[in-house]
Amino acid sequence: MNRKAVVLLSGGLDSILATRLMIELGIEIEAAHYYIDFAAPRQARDGPERSRRAACVGGDEGAAAKAAKMLSIPFKVFDITNEYLEMFKNPRYGYGANINPCIDCKIFMLKKAKEYMAEVGASFLVTGEVLGERPMSQRKDALNLIEKQAGVRGILLRPLSAKLLEPTLPEKEGVIDREKLLDIRGRSRKPQMALAEKFGIKEYPNPAGGCLLTDPGFTNRVKDLIKHDELNIENLKLLKTGRHFRLDNDAKLVVGRDVDENKELQSIALPDDIIFKLKDHQGPLSILRGKYNNGFIEHAGMIVAYHTKFRGEDSLAINYWHAGDPNQKISISVKPAEKEEIEKLRI
Repeated sequence: MNRKAVVLLSGGLDSILATRLMIELGIEIEAAHYYIDFAAPRQARDGPERSRRAACVGGDEGAAAKAAKMLSIPFKVFDITNEYLEMFKNPRYGYGANINPCIDCKIFMLKKAKEYMAEVGASFLVTGEVLGERPMSQRKDALNLIEKQAGVRGILLRPLSAKLLEPTLPEKEGVIDREKLLDIRGRSRKPQMALAEKFGIKEYPNPAGGCLLTDPGFTNRVKDLIKHDELNIENLKLLKTGRHFRLDNDAKLVVGRDVDENKELQSIALPDDIIFKLKDHQGPLSILRGKYNNGFIEHAGMIVAYHTKFRGEDSLAINYWHAGDPNQKISISVKPAEKEEIEKLRI
């Protein structure tokens, strides 16, 4: 067994500390980050929260890249969105409190990391998991199950809680000194913050946020897709942005909340989507997706008009066009919808 390991680097404090501890022990590191397009964690903003691109295990790609640079280690990102979706549709070990398949997610990522381990010639894997920190996937029985099903028993080291777990092969074979590993458990961050201070690590992400699949609001949107048989990558990408409204079984509307969301919606619009924008004023960009007719066009326009500072006017001019044909704009005049109607349709 050599002294080279693959670390699953989410960009959060736990994974940063686990990596730094390995470096202190003289282990050569290859950092891997697994990117899932629709499971990004949330970052607070004024008003509703917005999402960031990240792995479902927490952190984000930008934070992981920054951490890898700070630690001066090789770093590689894997986009596993399409493969992950197939698992997500029918997880063997089910969902958590919302629609988060935590155990299946960990198994899936560890299998991918094991493949990368073989590719780079590493002997073992390292994660920043802490015993008891997460109720579904970090209980001792769950950790053992995950190791077994991922085929990484004995080669998966969790250095922050290693003294509370069975010795791994790197410890048994003298690659890692078990006495220099830790015995952190539970949800308190105080031990990690003390260790970060010891290592001189002053910048690290706030733990608030996490995988969007654990968020009740996002969960409702995913369940809506499942209910209407619309669960696919393109529709999941849309869920992270804007206000969502179900117009009927085959059509939904998404209304941007600011300039950044307007740009995001425009960038992920499909050619057959209908895009709406105020004709004579600044306002939200919105997308109508699904099967629709002229009645839906007017209805969607009324909802768009409501989400502007001009909702008190009797009539507003709205331009709409197919995303795939932006030069063919059509203008209609609509009366902004009433709040009661808006709330009935909101997902």
